[in-house]
Amino acid sequence: MTANNNQNAEALKKSAKKQSPWAIARRKLLRNKLAMISISFLVLVTILSFLAPYIAPFDPFRVDITNRNAMPSGTHWLGTDNSGRDIVSLLLYGGRTSLTIGFVSMMAVVLIGTTVGSIAGFYGGWVDAVLMRFTDFVMNFPFLVFVIVLASIFRDAGIWALIIVISLLGWTGAARVVRSKTMSEKENEYVMAAISIGGTPFKIIRKHLLPNVMTTIIVQATLLLAVMIVAETALSFLGFGVPSGTPSWGNMLQEARQPHVIRSMWWIWIPPAFAITFTILSINFIGEGIKDAFNPKSVR
Repeated sequence: MTANNNQNAEALKKSAKKQSPWAIARRKLLRNKLAMISISFLVLVTILSFLAPYIAPFDPFRVDITNRNAMPSGTHWLGTDNSGRDIVSLLLYGGRTSLTIGFVSMMAVVLIGTTVGSIAGFYGGWVDAVLMRFTDFVMNFPFLVFVIVLASIFRDAGIWALIIVISLLGWTGAARVVRSKTMSEKENEYVMAAISIGGTPFKIIRKHLLPNVMTTIIVQATLLLAVMIVAETALSFLGFGVPSGTPSWGNMLQEARQPHVIRSMWWIWIPPAFAITFTILSINFIGEGIKDAFNPKSVR
């Protein structure tokens, strides 16, 4: 029995050596049940949210005074809010707004952070010093206070003002992580060989460094997505995020924060609270699953 186990282990090691790191990571991720359930849930929520104009049962902007604060029923599955708007429709349209802010801000933050971090890590010296001091300068801004001020100034621009402000202030952590990984990768032989044969810095970063830093970027991106959605929710709850006329999960909570609503009208605040909670949890589980999948020391 021991001999057979050793042979199976050797066979698994040989098959693993023949596969690329990406193939191994994909196989490990597919075996992570919690991560796969989270991916399925996030995909489902995203699809439903972006199909809101076609599947929402009611117009989320239609005010119906005769049905204010109505309990869940056959007509309104999750009831209505203080203005008589259908909660299900608000959830779908609000998810589209919150997820749009989260995804677009995350991509912008990853792009800025990867660019700054890879350039600083590759060149080093005074380039690294200038870029990192600028990063420290941006990092020293009080995030919420600065976002509130700028979002209030550019409030007429809608959600795009919030996206731009969050993106311009949220890239510093990603830049530091990418810089650290780039500095360790550029000491490897393949980068030194590319430099010795006259490869341009842009080509070396694009073809050699970024593919090997990509695993770190992907993990960072999943965690940033959760952070961006939480930031939108917090700002909207405080009244400084998405304009009040635009449905979003944060605005739904902001409009339901009166004590009497929390005590006796659970259908107004529980659905958006659950949507935010489970979306953030699924994103975090996905991030942990991807991190575990790309970890060569993990045997799970």
